[in-house]
Amino acid sequence: MTTPVQEASAQAAPAREAPAGGTSAAGGEPAVELGLGGVLRIGRARIAVADTLALLRAVARTRSVQGAAAEIGLSYRAAWERVRALETETGHQLVRKTRGHGTTLTGTGAALHEALSAAAEGLAGPLAREERALQARLAALLDAPRRLTLAASHDPLLMEVLAEWGEAEVAVMGSRDAVIRFVDGRADAAGFHCGAVGPAAAGPPFSDLVADPAVRIRPLLEREQGLLVAAGNPLGLATPAALRATRARFVNRQKGSGTRDWFDRLLAEAGIRPDEIVGYGLEEFTHQAVAAVIASGAADAGMGARAAAERFGLGFVPVGWEVYCLAVSAALPVDGLDRVQAMLAERIGTVPGYRLAR
Repeated sequence: MTTPVQEASAQAAPAREAPAGGTSAAGGEPAVELGLGGVLRIGRARIAVADTLALLRAVARTRSVQGAAAEIGLSYRAAWERVRALETETGHQLVRKTRGHGTTLTGTGAALHEALSAAAEGLAGPLAREERALQARLAALLDAPRRLTLAASHDPLLMEVLAEWGEAEVAVMGSRDAVIRFVDGRADAAGFHCGAVGPAAAGPPFSDLVADPAVRIRPLLEREQGLLVAAGNPLGLATPAALRATRARFVNRQKGSGTRDWFDRLLAEAGIRPDEIVGYGLEEFTHQAVAAVIASGAADAGMGARAAAERFGLGFVPVGWEVYCLAVSAALPVDGLDRVQAMLAERIGTVPGYRLAR
């Protein structure tokens, strides 16, 4: 049987990141690779975007048409023919060969390369997310095993449900990092929270999710957060001002976590600088770990979920309720996520500090 402190240490351990979509998968899982496509139309000319970008990028990198040809799998003659065809179609010289300096892009060639590269970079995240969503749909169609990759801010109840469900690779991190990982296409879904404000008001990257029609945000649960303190709250800690006045030893959450952002907003509202809070720089990565530090006597207070305080027999001073959300691609099959939400609903009401999302 594990103690609460051992349990907290185990849950705080970094999770293994699952491979991204588009790579070869074990067990017959289909692999998907999407990339920049389309055409540029100039007059009657139709110029393949992906081929043009590959050629210009290779010339810029190798400073040689011969090197570019080898990089993109063409013969030297075919590479030059493609360059000349592009120049004819665009009506501009794109490549310049200079004795002793190799082959470089002209100003126009460099500008075209930069424009296409910017487009490719801007689409990289959405394409990677769609790769994952398509991979999941194909896996279901072909009856191929596939585990969901979830980047998530820590929540005690959610972690229990996900462990019981057993069909996800979970990486625990701050809300901000989880959303960034999802936006970049390195996770199928992101679990996050923004404290007392909603995603739209929380600023990037959270507000970016709301503005993206290809993303769905589903509220999973509501939970109560507050100050975790020693049983009986012997120091009478109820506000950031009390933390400052008593020089109470605080244990913080890591930068980028939703709980840390919420605490920082409380400090700003009270006109208190972070350096006025003893222990502000001491960071833990889960609610359980914060509670364990306080339970051990190494700190007097920290901010976290009521569930963690209950688990460790600590006192709890409510600060407010928040919505814990899940961001997923609109194209991702949601049967598994529906099951997770149903499992959460079965437990909410039996665990203090939770209620159904409205």
